[in-house]
Amino acid sequence: MIEELWSNQTDRNTTTSVKGRFLARPKVPTGQAKLGLQPLGLGSKRDGFVYVPTTYQASRPAPLVLMLHGAGRSAEQGLAPFQHLADEFGLILLAIDSREQTWDVISGRYGSDIAFIDQALEQTFNCYVIDLAHIAIEGFSDGASYALGVGITNGDLFTHVIAFSPGFIAPGEPKGLPHLFISHGTEDNILPINLCSRKIVPQLQHAGYDVQYREFNGAHKVPEAIAREALDWFTRGGIPVM
Repeated sequence: MIEELWSNQTDRNTTTSVKGRFLARPKVPTGQAKLGLQPLGLGSKRDGFVYVPTTYQASRPAPLVLMLHGAGRSAEQGLAPFQHLADEFGLILLAIDSREQTWDVISGRYGSDIAFIDQALEQTFNCYVIDLAHIAIEGFSDGASYALGVGITNGDLFTHVIAFSPGFIAPGEPKGLPHLFISHGTEDNILPINLCSRKIVPQLQHAGYDVQYREFNGAHKVPEAIAREALDWFTRGGIPVM
């Protein structure tokens, strides 16, 4: 049933990056654990950030959220929905700059962004102890579409997917059954709700996914109340079926 969503879309190339798959996995860290906001130092022009709350302790595994910005934006802007809430919820945030103006699959196929994110995840896992039951991928707009596709393709890594105002589901071979949180503004004139989330959500539910869906009166944005509800759902909910 799940595969119906991706029929005639899945790239059959055998390389991991083209398939949208990550190799990085949480492990016993050996790197230096720095607190606060730090650049990744993996890209000379477009890079990213990791934000680690002041409450982080290696003795207490922390939830991780991989954050993906909208088209034409940056990792710094991608942090915006959750950075001011990270200390309260004890979150490690990993925000990535897309290699180009938006994410690779949206302009063609999976490739350089997957490879870069995989590298960033590997570096993060090498420095911090991660809660295996709370690893999320989040995005807004183009980032939300990418988060849905990548999260479902890597559902054996991500336990949760948070998509704020997505436009579509990017292709990929589904793995696992991550929990999904989707929100959309009823007055969105960038990605109209009737053409996007009101079609996406029923398809995902029909495919067997557990979807928490929220519509709100507003435009193309992430309201504070929606961001907080998403984090309540992510950090306090049950362990998803894998």
